[in-house]
Order: sequence, then C-alpha cells, then structure tokens
Amino acid sequence: MKIVITGNMGYVGPIVTQHLRNRFPESTLVGVDVGFFGHCLAGAESLPESRLDIQHFADVRDVDASILDGADALVMLAAISNDPMGKAFEKVTGEINRDACVRLTEIAREKGVGRVVFASSCSVYGFAASGAKKEDDELDPLTAYARSKIDTEKAICDLANEKTLITCLRFPTACGMSPRIRLDLVLNDFVASAVATGKIQILSDGTPWRPLIDIRDMARAIEWAIVRDAAAGGEFLAINAGRNESNNQVRALAESVKEIMPSVEIEINQDAQPDRRSYQVDFGRYRELAPDHLPAVTLAESITLLRDGLEKMGFSDAEFRDSGFMRLKVLSGLRDGGLLDEQLRWTFGR
Repeated sequence: MKIVITGNMGYVGPIVTQHLRNRFPESTLVGVDVGFFGHCLAGAESLPESRLDIQHFADVRDVDASILDGADALVMLAAISNDPMGKAFEKVTGEINRDACVRLTEIAREKGVGRVVFASSCSVYGFAASGAKKEDDELDPLTAYARSKIDTEKAICDLANEKTLITCLRFPTACGMSPRIRLDLVLNDFVASAVATGKIQILSDGTPWRPLIDIRDMARAIEWAIVRDAAAGGEFLAINAGRNESNNQVRALAESVKEIMPSVEIEINQDAQPDRRSYQVDFGRYRELAPDHLPAVTLAESITLLRDGLEKMGFSDAEFRDSGFMRLKVLSGLRDGGLLDEQLRWTFGR
C-alpha cells in the first residue's frame, strides 16, 4: 500500500507517520511538505521523516500530480493551521487549506486513489450555545481557518465515488507531545506555562467549551479512514472524530493540569471579553462507525506526556508565546527575514 501524506513535517504529521509505519510496516509512505516548520524540532530522538520511504519538498499549491501515481491513500494534513495564522494570511489560507486540497482530491479521483482523508475541524461549529453539535447541525465558522475547512468539505463531497472514498475528519482541538511541538494550542499552552513558570494564565474568563483530542488519537482516526469501506459511512463522510468525554471548559482543563502538577497556580482573566469560539461536539456517530479506533489517550495521559516531554528537553522559557514554538511567530520570522514572500512562497533563488 502506498500512502501519500501532505503536511507531514508539522505538529501532527510526525505522529501520524510513526503510527502508520507501525500499523502498515510494509507500506510505502510518502511525505509532501514545503518545509516551513521542518527546523522546529523539540526533543526529537531522531528525524521523524526517517520513517518515510520518500520525502518530497513541495508546496501543495502546485505539487506535481505524479506524486499520486500508484497511491492507495491520500492523507491531507497540510494547512495554515490556526486562527491567528488564518487572520494574518487569509488569502493564503484559502489557497492552501481549500484550493490545494480540492485540486489534490480531483487528481486522486482521476488516478483512482482508493481513500482520501481530509483533516477538517470541529471549529466549523463556531459558537454553539445549545448542546453538543452533530454533523448535520447548523454550522457557524467564525474564522478564515474554520471557513476554509467547511468550504473544502463542500467542494470535495461530490468527488467521492465507489473507487475513491473520501473521509473528512472533523477533529477537536489538538493536544499532546510531538517531535515538532506547538504551544499555540490551549492544553499545550497550559502545560508549558506550568512547567516554565509554575502558573497557568487563562486569557479568557475560563468558560468557553473546547473538545480536545490527543494527536495520537488523531493518527488512529486517520488509520480508520484509510481502511474503512463504504458500508461505514458511505462514499463521502464528514464526521466528528473524538469522544464525548473530551468536551471541557477551558477552566476545567487548567484544573486538570493542576491535578497532575499540584503546585501550579491558576490565574483567570476576569476582565476578558467573551470568547465566541465556544462549542461542544457530539461524537456518537464516530463511536458507532469506528468502535475499534476510538480515542484511547486520556486527558491525564496527554498532560503527563506533555509535562515529561517538555521537562526532558529542559524547557524553561517563560516567554514562550513569543518564541518559535508558536507557528505564527515562525512564519512571520521567515517572512521578515526575507525567506518567504507575502504569499508564503520561498524566495530562494529569486
């Protein structure tokens, strides 16, 4: 089996690569990544890409179609991956998160690639004041990032057929330790702050709801999407991938960190403006269709792995929110240094 993974050199990609190599040891794994964050290694014992058979350095906006020759599965992780980056680079977000994914899905269909997996997001639900959202509930994407995800789902739904099954996995907010750790995610931020300063600063009033998923469980869901047949959801499937127990208020997440690290102090910004990005999600359909691939990493395990990983790498930067552990800071630094242009294309040789 040949599996092509775009965006494999980000935060989630190394864990997905490791998981797929373990589950399908005889497969041919091919990575496609532009390399923005390739240098952002954190405590890695080896280069994550060493588990691949082939690594292509290419921009998904204009990657050659031949990369999908003979592929059995396409996993699309490449994205401008959060709300601050989407706001700073709104046009590019549409080009990478939507346009490039639609083009690759069209190519995959033409070449008879059997499975296409798109990493979508539960952020498409936006503000949900009334209960946990199911897949067919009203959507309210509040940001360029969220809009790019649902726009992609809508654009590729008619491309599925009996030969090319398409699965859009609406993931909760990611968390967990990675060889390319991101600290611009709520739980990762809390644990990093606890390790570096002994305090957790909640920038909101603590009441917004967030569902979470460890990146190891994201990899399990991607595995399921690669192996599922049409009887499990149809030729096209957009599904909330997670578990109902993962819905937590931000304040409760901080308290969960304190349970693991009792000496930590929690500070809440009582004067914060209301955060409209608040939603709970119903994962009942995923439980029904993917019983053997349900999330297995508990919140406490995610926190412990983050704490241990950060401590092992000697993490102590109290100003980490202005560091290279924040993806927007990396992109802005590359652009300000003249390595990327305004369209986030490399300037090498120009």
